[in-house]
Amino acid sequence: MFRNVVCGLSLVAIALSTGCQSKPGSVTAKRTVVVWSEGTAPKDVYPNDINGAIAEGLKDLKGWDVVVAGIDGPAQGLPDELLNRADVLIWWGHKRHGEVKDELVNKIVKRVKEDGMGFISLHSSHFAKPNKALMGTACSWGAYVGDSTTLAVHVKDAKHPIAKGVKDFTVEHSERYSDPYAVPTPDSVVFDGVATLKDGKVDPSQVGLAWQIGKGKMFYFQAGHETNPIFYDANVRKIMLNAVQWAAPKK
Repeated sequence: MFRNVVCGLSLVAIALSTGCQSKPGSVTAKRTVVVWSEGTAPKDVYPNDINGAIAEGLKDLKGWDVVVAGIDGPAQGLPDELLNRADVLIWWGHKRHGEVKDELVNKIVKRVKEDGMGFISLHSSHFAKPNKALMGTACSWGAYVGDSTTLAVHVKDAKHPIAKGVKDFTVEHSERYSDPYAVPTPDSVVFDGVATLKDGKVDPSQVGLAWQIGKGKMFYFQAGHETNPIFYDANVRKIMLNAVQWAAPKK
């Protein structure tokens, strides 16, 4: 009979320090998704930062612990105990990429490539160290311009599990990333989209891309600038739910 985990039975576990610890010899019945961000989103848009908003949207995950982590916690929010039990890691970064330690990046890459941990990268995390290490490329976009108003997201690969139950939708979008995106050819472009610019012009681009990286699965979602509250949007939350379940290694 399994012994209970000390703090692994709550729906959302806050891991800004050391995370939940298991008793020696205990078994964690639930799966774990860690939502990491750097704490730089404006409080008037994301009072509990972007990781808090995403974690809230994952509350309907059954049989999962949703752990919120951040760069200012011990071990930059990902102590070995937490990283090693993570089935999926969601990463949002922007201004503090350079502060992330290479040692942590190497551990994340190993967990993905060798152990099969899923990795979900969001918006400006295209330049995050773990994202670049997993892609092995510059991960740059053709342009980064704050001249858009909305992004119409289209389901491009309707058969992909991340697209399940998602229909075309539009979100507030103030910073466009323009193709090309300097990454390996994805296994699937799950979503593409069209940004409407302030001058009335439009700019099409890839929005959601998926890869197999070693033993792990990786998904990048382009939208998600910190001044746009898209992580409260029901459509985006559905994508995050689907992406977590798709990226998790099979057990």
